[in-house]
Amino acid sequence: MYRFLLTRQWVILTLVALALIPTMIRLGFWQLHRHEHRVAQNQLIGDNLGAPAVAVEKLTAPGRTVPRDDTWRTVTATGTYDIAHEVVVRQRTGSDEQSIGYFVLTPLLLPDERAVLVNRGWIPAGTDLTKFPEVPAAPSGKVTVTGRLKADETTGNSGIKDKQGLPPRQVSLINSEQQAKALSRPVLGGYVELTASSPKGGKQPQPVAAPNHSDIGPHMAYAVQWWLFSAGVPIGWIVLARRERRDRAAEAAKAAATPEKIPAAAGAD
Repeated sequence: MYRFLLTRQWVILTLVALALIPTMIRLGFWQLHRHEHRVAQNQLIGDNLGAPAVAVEKLTAPGRTVPRDDTWRTVTATGTYDIAHEVVVRQRTGSDEQSIGYFVLTPLLLPDERAVLVNRGWIPAGTDLTKFPEVPAAPSGKVTVTGRLKADETTGNSGIKDKQGLPPRQVSLINSEQQAKALSRPVLGGYVELTASSPKGGKQPQPVAAPNHSDIGPHMAYAVQWWLFSAGVPIGWIVLARRERRDRAAEAAKAAATPEKIPAAAGAD
């Protein structure tokens, strides 16, 4: 009745179906894990943004990698801006998520002979990308900044290629170890994403928008879809097998109902 399942065509189809089921199940769990990571990340961001501000020196130090649990914490620092070592970070988008420009990265010199990098915000790109752009002047004298603590950017954690041979005072990544090479003092690991300054100064770069920590993304929906697909594979295989059996039975019945033709006698008139 189902001997056709042993044909080459059906053996290949069955093997493909058996391979697809565990693959789709694994893809579903992969999306589930991405959903769980997104939810945990949103929770971390929300908790850290709402935590009381602390001095940046309490959470990081020169050569230290900012722990994941401390990213997005609100921190404060007091010092003077080192305009001479200010750089811009290329290929960054503005708050509209479309306009391309620069982040302005300025070292803040601390009283204890150390420094911390401050991302003062975004400015639009000019017409000549080979020149250092016009940057709004940082407040002069002693200043107290408040911002979000971020980990150093690397190609591995950001996906941004660290391009070499860029124009002077232009970089691809915000990285304290790289900037420490140009300064004559230790630089705290990570950087501060500026949200407030006292004094504020005149016209300043556009502040970097706070992260959206309410959107959980479509990963759970994708997980359910993959699991539904995995359940649909055996159902589809059964439907196809029953249809094949029905078609073969119909052809056999049709052949049995058709009378055999009797060959004409040899030499008949």
